Amino acid sequence: MQRNDPIAHGEMACLRNAGRLASYEGATLYTTLSPCEMCTGAILLFGIKRLVVGEATTFAGDLSVFAERGVEVVLLDDSRCKDLMAEFQKRFPEVWAEDIGEPPAPAESLS
Repeated sequence: MQRNDPIAHGEMACLRNAGRLASYEGATLYTTLSPCEMCTGAILLFGIKRLVVGEATTFAGDLSVFAERGVEVVLLDDSRCKDLMAEFQKRFPEVWAEDIGEPPAPAESLS
C-alpha cells in the first residue's frame, strides 16, 4: 500500500530486500498469513525450503503445494496475526480484495 505497488506483498518485499543471492536454499521466509499464488510461485522459484506462516484462517492459500515441492511449512496459528489481518480487512477491504485476487465489492447505490 505504501508504495502503491500491487505486487509488493510482504513476501515479495522480503525477497526484494534480500537482493540477489547465489542461493536462497538455506533461507527461512516468515509471513503473517498464507502466501497468495503470486508469492507461492516466488517462494518456489527462489528455492526457499522453509516457510513460517503466522496464520492460515484469514487467507488459507494452498499450503499443500509447498509440501508437494519439499518446502517445510511451520504454521503458527497465531491469534495476533489473525487480529492484525482482521483489522486490515476491516479498514482496507478494497486493498484486501486486490491482494488476494478477488474483484472489489460493488459500490452501494445511493438510492
